[in-house]
Amino acid sequence: MAIDRRREAAGGGRQLPEENGSLPAGEAGSAAAAAAPAAAPPAAAAEIQTLPPPPAAGSCSPLLLDYDGSVLPFLGGLGGGYQRTLVLLTWIPALFIGFSQFSDSFLLDQPDFWCREADGQGNGTGHLTRGPANHSRSGSGGMLGAPALPTPPPGDNASQCHCQEWQYQIRAGLAQNVVSKWDLVCESSWKVHIAKFSLLVGLIFGYLITGCIADWVGRRPVLLFSVIFILIFGLTVALSVNVTMFSTLRFFEGFCLAGIILSLYALRIELCPPGHRFMVTMVASFIAMAGQFLMPGLAALCRDWQVLQAVIICPFLLMLLYWVIFPESLRWLMATQQFEASRKLILHFTNKNEMNIESDIKGVMPELEKELTRRPKKVCIVKVVGTRNLWKNIVVLCVNSLTGFGIHHCFAKSMMGHEAKMTITHNFYADYYTMAGIALASCLAMCPVVGFLGRRGGLLLFMILTALASLLQLGLLNLIGKYSQLPDSGMSDSVKDKFSTAFSIVGMFSSHAVGSLSVFFCAEITPTVIRGGGLGLVLASAGFGMLTAPIMELHNQKGYFLHHVIFACCTLICIICILLLPESKNQNLPENIPDGEHYTRKPLLPHKKGEQPLLLTNSELKDYSGLHDSSAVGDGVSENTTANGM
Repeated sequence: MAIDRRREAAGGGRQLPEENGSLPAGEAGSAAAAAAPAAAPPAAAAEIQTLPPPPAAGSCSPLLLDYDGSVLPFLGGLGGGYQRTLVLLTWIPALFIGFSQFSDSFLLDQPDFWCREADGQGNGTGHLTRGPANHSRSGSGGMLGAPALPTPPPGDNASQCHCQEWQYQIRAGLAQNVVSKWDLVCESSWKVHIAKFSLLVGLIFGYLITGCIADWVGRRPVLLFSVIFILIFGLTVALSVNVTMFSTLRFFEGFCLAGIILSLYALRIELCPPGHRFMVTMVASFIAMAGQFLMPGLAALCRDWQVLQAVIICPFLLMLLYWVIFPESLRWLMATQQFEASRKLILHFTNKNEMNIESDIKGVMPELEKELTRRPKKVCIVKVVGTRNLWKNIVVLCVNSLTGFGIHHCFAKSMMGHEAKMTITHNFYADYYTMAGIALASCLAMCPVVGFLGRRGGLLLFMILTALASLLQLGLLNLIGKYSQLPDSGMSDSVKDKFSTAFSIVGMFSSHAVGSLSVFFCAEITPTVIRGGGLGLVLASAGFGMLTAPIMELHNQKGYFLHHVIFACCTLICIICILLLPESKNQNLPENIPDGEHYTRKPLLPHKKGEQPLLLTNSELKDYSGLHDSSAVGDGVSENTTANGM
């Protein structure tokens, strides 16, 4: 009798939380039914034992929740022609997105400017003043055949800012841009950085808000409404009458652009089987880079910033057709238990692929028919706070994304600063295509590295390269600088500049891979029911990292060294945290929060034969809060029970 009381106190009257590794709901119900006869009167014991275990409240058929294992094979994966068409439709807008993301480099480029003062005969005379962020020389416009500018006379720049009429030489292929339109130079130059802020801040808010909306109403409505509003705000930007109107409208344009980027990213991930997700995502990245490479030619053809803005936005008109031809994400519908809409969409898929419904070997459709009356079950990203492992994984990837995109500007600034002193590259196009070429090389390197090492191993490798490049640039170059000052050292400043440029290129190469891979990694390990919110968090973190560039320019690069030191320290912290992440290569996407919670870490190297692992596997996770009762109920536990409660 005393043993029974201890047994009931130890586990009979308390239900263990499922996310802490306890028994699933069905097994817990069986255990409760088996324990009931011990506490019931003898007369009722036999009657209770004959009853089947009660079904768990709110449970759904595991076949329907296993999308990658049952539903996607039934539809043919990417082998179906309709699925390939939908993936292609997610690739095409990446070109338009590439145009929009890199438009600031042309619309807000700081030109060379000088004051045009008419003499008595009406001839123009003046002096040149360089833009604050301009490292180009007087021949920087040579690609466009622009005349050489007069050399700047010695004197104070403040005295040169008193002018009635400015003349500009724009390096970015345009005859007029936003800076020359409203004379955003000298005391008005800070407005240029605010205009750069506006697009990035709009992207950050857009990622956070549209991600939550996409989890609640679906990916398709977010995509379509974002397209409608980016057409409205984007075309209105071209009609701006002052820089305040321009900056405000660019904020809303960035907000809508974020909705398009996030919804397409989620749709792309959710359409693909495990073996094709990375390849499909990388193709979209290459198409967006094609937009980056084509942007200078587009600017040279348009010649005016207003025409360029309209040409960038107008292709989004084609996406209005997506209202008719693009369906909602079937994976999201199944994960949120919207089975009536899922049934209609599955029939639509089978009709488009000309499939026979009788090929449903696993019986997806019969199970779906049984669950049609179930109410939808939607989840907000806030629910992740109550989890045990999932929120840590998301936070680690957000910090990785922030560090990758934040330190990228440090490397770029260091490289461009030294190139300004060298004769190798000294014009806008060389700088622009150098940055684009490094990003392209980074994405090309990601494909074999991630294919061989996996998501976690690839991310760890690129983060180690970023940390090494950063620490060597901060530490070794200072040592070289000290030795170069000695008269008999034989070192010159050019040696230090060459080392710094080399470290900067390696750092930009690896940090771009870190940022991009962090976003993709987060999209894979975040459950489908909150994938929009998880993607919004990691993309917003990337936006915060990119926001450091205009902030540093606004402060005229003050605190640049401290900025670099902080991010270098973050890389070391990230290296440790990456080891705690799970590996998602060739794994099914988690559909709900319990699936994401059990997406636990596996060792980088496989265990040797006969070696006992130090960490528990998913099936061995238990709630350790009951361990202190094990000695009290030891005589009532079966022989197969271990110290971990299994």
